[in-house]
Amino acid sequence: MQNLPIGIFDSGIGGLTVAHALKKKLPNESIIYFGDTEHLPYGEKSDEAIRNFSKKITQFLINKNCKAIVMACNSASSVAFDVVKKHAKDIPVFNVIDPVANAVAANCSDCKIGVIGTKATIQSGVYRRKIKKNCSSAMVATLATPLLVPMIEEGFINEEISHKIIGNYLSNRLLEGVDSLILACTHYPLIFNEINAFYSGKVQLIDSATIVANSIKVELKSMQLLNHNNNPNYQFYISNYTKSFAKSAKFFFQEEIKIKEVNIWN
Repeated sequence: MQNLPIGIFDSGIGGLTVAHALKKKLPNESIIYFGDTEHLPYGEKSDEAIRNFSKKITQFLINKNCKAIVMACNSASSVAFDVVKKHAKDIPVFNVIDPVANAVAANCSDCKIGVIGTKATIQSGVYRRKIKKNCSSAMVATLATPLLVPMIEEGFINEEISHKIIGNYLSNRLLEGVDSLILACTHYPLIFNEINAFYSGKVQLIDSATIVANSIKVELKSMQLLNHNNNPNYQFYISNYTKSFAKSAKFFFQEEIKIKEVNIWN
């Protein structure tokens, strides 16, 4: 059981930030990644559509004998976590929201926390609820930033157009005076430096991928599911081939990666 792979899925390249963090934190673990590039961005889809996509991807990962499933997508985590857990049955399922919300709440007192994410994530109100539950004095300001995912997927990173879009969002008065900012989308670490530059390093940016990877390591250890054999392999599947995915996958794993396009919807 310990030697089986960890399954990770997202709507596109964003979940690679979590996969990369897991590879660093758990170097012995094999990973199977599924990027649903055909249906991105999930943040623009209905809750029911996101649940249906997540359920089918979960079954794909189950069929690949994954010992655990990581929902490396905030939109899916916010609306489909319970559905995926039920479908996976005895296979542990991890989302990317709970570890981050818990970590932020544990280190917050009378501070203003900003949250940026897709429409689906922000409209769900999940970050506000979970942070306030554990830290009632926290002020939580949320802002939907729907243009960021397609911008990143199209490869517009650290360019004039990305500077303008990011600056426009972060200048919103809702985020005025934030002490820290949660990048509540797994795509957003890819523009971490641009966001940090906007704030001149004066606002703490929450590194969600590292927090999630640390949490998963602790959970897998408690379940005695850690792999102690140093012979990992990485498999990448996508629902629609894109050059940006291929480029990002190679960049994050620093090795040649074979990407296979598969149709899991029929």
